[in-house]
Amino acid sequence: MHKVSFIGGGNMAAAIVGGLIASGAQPTDIEVVEINADARAQLAASFGVVTHTDVSQARLHGLIVLAVKPQTLPDVAAALASRLDGQLVVSIAAGVRVADLARWLGGHDRIVRAMPNTPALVRAGIAGLYAAPAVGTEARSQAEAVLRAVGGVVWVDDETQLDAVTAVSGSGPAYVFYAIESLEAAAVAQGLAPATARQLALQTFFGAAKLALESGEEPAVLRQRVTSKGGTTERGIAALEAAAVKQAFAQAVEAASRRSAELGDELGRLA
Repeated sequence: MHKVSFIGGGNMAAAIVGGLIASGAQPTDIEVVEINADARAQLAASFGVVTHTDVSQARLHGLIVLAVKPQTLPDVAAALASRLDGQLVVSIAAGVRVADLARWLGGHDRIVRAMPNTPALVRAGIAGLYAAPAVGTEARSQAEAVLRAVGGVVWVDDETQLDAVTAVSGSGPAYVFYAIESLEAAAVAQGLAPATARQLALQTFFGAAKLALESGEEPAVLRQRVTSKGGTTERGIAALEAAAVKQAFAQAVEAASRRSAELGDELGRLA
């Protein structure tokens, strides 16, 4: 594993740092620039990594992960620009497009843009990645290894597809939590104790996702197996179909994707 510099040490950065060390990276090969003293202390105590308060103090290894809030990226990039010397920059700042980041970095073009999601915090995430044309195969592998430390990875060939990735897997955990909330509330409405309702809802989602992942079968096939003719599941699915739940999911993803594109436009106008 190559040495890595993190600019920003929030929850996602901490999750990736932890994943890298669990995967065999040496703590001394990782540095984190983080303005918040408590976060710095937590990173040092938890992982033994080198921490700095400012970009000017960092060594800036060959792979740099930008893990700051999108709105602060222009200033961070300006501080980095004069110190870059061919490093691979991986940005996990949501919505910030490669062209805008390259502009803020003074023309630096070895950039991979990544869209991880919050299950990365328990190393069960999925990240969408897009590489700028200047990024070669080896550099793509390096970027992928960083994100694989906290879950799976998919590549897209067109940066605009990251808007769809954002809408599906970036926002997707919220849709799942919403569905869990709804199933839990329905269970309570049927007379089950709240603790029982939560356990049933959570384990049902976890188990169904695990079965779909490990069986490799189409979700539709798995659904049909549970749906016996004239049985309880058939009646429940019919109610979901009548309520147009599938169309509602499509509308949610479309709305989130559209908002992702809007945010990209807004962030591109910064600095």
